[in-house]
Order: sequence, then C-alpha cells, then structure tokens
Amino acid sequence: MIIPAIDIQDGCVVRLIQGKFEEKKIYSSDPVKTARHWVKLGASFLHVVDLDGAMQGVPKNLGLACDIARNVAVPVEFGGGIRTLKVIKELLDAGFYRVVLGTKAITDERFLKEAYSKFREKVIVSVDAKQGSVQIAGWISDLKGMDSSALCLRLKKTGFKRAIYTDTLKDGTLAGPNIKGIKNLLSKTGLKLIASGGISSLDDIYRLRRLEKEGLEGVIIGKALYEGKITLSQALKV
Repeated sequence: MIIPAIDIQDGCVVRLIQGKFEEKKIYSSDPVKTARHWVKLGASFLHVVDLDGAMQGVPKNLGLACDIARNVAVPVEFGGGIRTLKVIKELLDAGFYRVVLGTKAITDERFLKEAYSKFREKVIVSVDAKQGSVQIAGWISDLKGMDSSALCLRLKKTGFKRAIYTDTLKDGTLAGPNIKGIKNLLSKTGLKLIASGGISSLDDIYRLRRLEKEGLEGVIIGKALYEGKITLSQALKV
C-alpha cells in the first residue's frame, strides 16, 4: 500500500525534519482538503497524526481528524497522544478504521495487552526508532533498555500481526529509507510492517517493494509527496 501521511500541528498540515518541532514546514491550513486531494489522486488509505497530541499526551486536533474520517471514502488510521482505552473506542466509533498507539502502549505492557485484547486488528503500534533505540513522547525521549527488535517481539507475543516502523533519523529528510533496518526487523520478528521515514524517490519505492514477500505491507509517504519529488500516481503504479 502507498499511504499518504497527514501530520497536523496547530490545525495545519506540516512536515517535520527528524520529528523536530522547531524544523517544520506548513503545507496547508486545511487538513480535510488535503485528505480529499490525496483520495482524489487515488489514495486508498490515509495515515493521520496529531503531532500536538503526540507531544502533550492527549489528542489536540481530534475535531479536524474526525472531519477527515467523515469526509473521505477510504480507511483512515489516526495516532498521536492516545493513552486510554476509552479514547480508542471513541475514535473507532467516530469512524476511524484503525488507531495508532505509541508511548502508552510501549511503556505500559498491561495497557498494551488490554488494548489488543479489546480491539485486536483495530489497533496498531508505531515502532519509532533512532539508531535502533525506541523513541517515545513525540520522539523526544529514548526508551532505555528497549530496541526496536525487542519491542516488535513483544508485540508479536501479545498477538499483534503488524506494526508501523519509522526510522526517526530518516523521517522528513528525503535521504532514503533505512532498508537494512526494515529487513532486519522483518527477518528477526516475523511481524508484517508498514515502513515510514526518508522515502524520496520512485527508486526507494521499488527497493521497498522487493521486501513485500518478506512481510512489508506498505509505505507511509509524506514529504516526498508534498514536495513533488514523486507523485502519488507514480507511486501507485509501482
């Protein structure tokens, strides 16, 4: 799957570099219009992140995100600051296809197990890593003693069949994806992955597509689409 990313901060569609909030570029003040744009161009799935929520630990752009889910006819996954089972249920009831979990699910194993037990494939965990070390709290903290492989194995043991994997040093840089890191996780864990971070060209997508048989299900693309490095139609043809 080719999945356009819609990252929302202060009500606007933005892209950050390596998750740094001080290094952002605004692409639109209308996230719903952006979502419709990608769907019109052929997107069959959207990845929406509340960056303010990820930093503050509670969704801050929920109204806008719900507007997206209501106004497009494709599945939408949403993440950013989701720390309770109640909020997960509210998001699913609001029309989101899937909820993306991060910090709380990673640091609280009981919550992780409860979330999976209650919602199954309707929740997915985002494994965000910097040089292999898991990042939490909007990528501002390392989770000591936990690398991406260990986290993915924990997810698999809990029952999860897939995860989102982002190399935070690659994200927003247009420097190419961490192919080695993705292959390593696929081979070590047996989890299916959706990869994110650094995609900059059609060649990157071709290289990632070769990992499909190993369990790579899709790629989340942000800056390359917004900067016109590749078009969505080109990516979909690959």
